[in-house]
Amino acid sequence: MEYDDLEYVGFWARTGATLIDSILIGIIVFPLLTAFYGESYWEYTSLIVGPMDFLLSWVFPAVAVILFWISKQATPGKMAVSAKIVDAKTGNAATTGQLIGRYLAYYLSLIPLGLGYFWVAFDSRKQGWHDKLAGTVVVRKKHRAPKPVSFDT
Repeated sequence: MEYDDLEYVGFWARTGATLIDSILIGIIVFPLLTAFYGESYWEYTSLIVGPMDFLLSWVFPAVAVILFWISKQATPGKMAVSAKIVDAKTGNAATTGQLIGRYLAYYLSLIPLGLGYFWVAFDSRKQGWHDKLAGTVVVRKKHRAPKPVSFDT
């Protein structure tokens, strides 16, 4: 694929992808948390209620996301918007190390007030801080429709 055929994926498409991924993770995790801890789980105010909470709320999402990134270059949400994570220098698939670093850098992007995520909206390459730290960009094909729209006049 020619690089001229690619575009950086912007803030709103990436926000939509994150929303899709969050809903999918919630569909899997929330019933399991309720099954393990009961309805009272949702009344706790602590960050981690117990070992199963830690595994389901923190470890499972991290492993799932990183495995999707490694195998598909995207999570289901990114696939829904036709986006892929690639190395920022070469355009090739990002390395496993880059992808693990990218996930860990998500937490840095939260500080302060999620500014690292909002950075995508203003950056020329549409990179969040996590992308910059990991050396990745999120791209997709331009003109993803099967054919251009035309009207008979």
